[in-house]
Parts: sequence; C-alpha cells; structure tokens
Amino acid sequence: TNNTLMISKIIRWLRSNVACGCFDWHGKNINIEKGADFGRGTGISIGDNSGIGVNCVVRGPLVMGSDIMMGPNVRIITGKHNTERTDIPMRLQGFLPNKLVTIGDDVWIGDGVIILPGLNIGKGAIIGAGAVVTKDVPEYSVVAGVPAKVVKYRK
Repeated sequence: TNNTLMISKIIRWLRSNVACGCFDWHGKNINIEKGADFGRGTGISIGDNSGIGVNCVVRGPLVMGSDIMMGPNVRIITGKHNTERTDIPMRLQGFLPNKLVTIGDDVWIGDGVIILPGLNIGKGAIIGAGAVVTKDVPEYSVVAGVPAKVVKYRK
C-alpha cells in the first residue's frame, strides 16, 4: 500500500541521515540498509549515490566512491590479528594496525562478498556473489570465486 511505501521511505531516510553524522565524510543521497553495521563510522567516507547493504559489516579505514551498489551480507575487513609469534597464543598477540580499503566509483559488490584489509577495488568493477577478495581488483574487471579471480573485463 501507499502507507507502507511512505513509511519505508521515511525509515530509509532516517537511517541514512543518522549514519551521515557518524561517517568522516559522506556525499549526497547515500543509502544505509537495515542491519548495516559500520561500528562508530570512524574512518569511513562514502560517496554520492552509494550504499551499505542489508546486514553488511564494514569498518574504517574505508573510502567508498560514488555510485556503489552493495548487496546484502558483505564484509569489508580492515583489521586482523597479529600471528607472528609462535611462543604465545595468537589471542594474546593483539591486533595489527588496520589497513585502508578503497573502492572506486561505479562498483557493484555482490551478496556475501568478503573484502580483506588493504585492498583497492578499481572503478567500474563487479565482484560476484560469495567472492573472497584477497588481491586488488583492476578497473572494469569482473571477479568471482574463492579466492576471487578476474573472469572477464567489461571494456
């Protein structure tokens, strides 16, 4: 019904406007879907017409360009445990410094994608559902699989 649609638009507007106050920087017309987890928003920048999908988990440092589509259940990981020493348990070694993830303009990130720390996702790239991205993704490439590999180029 029209009332349901109106309420949905209001809720989406509220989520996006509350999130804007958390991010380091945001463009116009961003979309934050329900269940999106971005922590305190520290270290996150999001460009015009971009969104964080349903039940996604993202952390800074993260720079997202404009016109990014993000499916549900995406994980963008910027930190990891220190595992260098073998004389003490890994759980006692703490964390390594977080590494910046950068996502270019006009990127489509499919359902359930995992992006690991320190990577660059090139402009116009498509990341297929369920992919685990362990290396930088070239511009206008389509990547898929575990680990993600280039399957074709859009140009």
